[in-house]
Amino acid sequence: MLHIVNKSPTQTNALQSCLRLAKPGHAVLLTEDAVYAATAAGAESAGLADPLTQFKVYALQPDVDARGMAGKLVEGVTSVDYAGFVDLVAEHPNNQSWL
Repeated sequence: MLHIVNKSPTQTNALQSCLRLAKPGHAVLLTEDAVYAATAAGAESAGLADPLTQFKVYALQPDVDARGMAGKLVEGVTSVDYAGFVDLVAEHPNNQSWL
């Protein structure tokens, strides 16, 4: 399953809900303002640090770049471009968008 989160963890509890319900082996893709959770400070406050060992976590690189966070992703988060986003969707036939 691919979980797609697009809201900052300071705006909504979508990421926390996602992480609570995701199962080991699932993938989480952070897009738009959710990429703030992929920084060292953001991962700690969003509760993303521990799940990095259970889930594959990705951040959409164009959104990372647009927010001036290039080079600031926490270890364990993989950046993907739009083609990588498409590959993730194709790889995971089931996906859930967290609004």
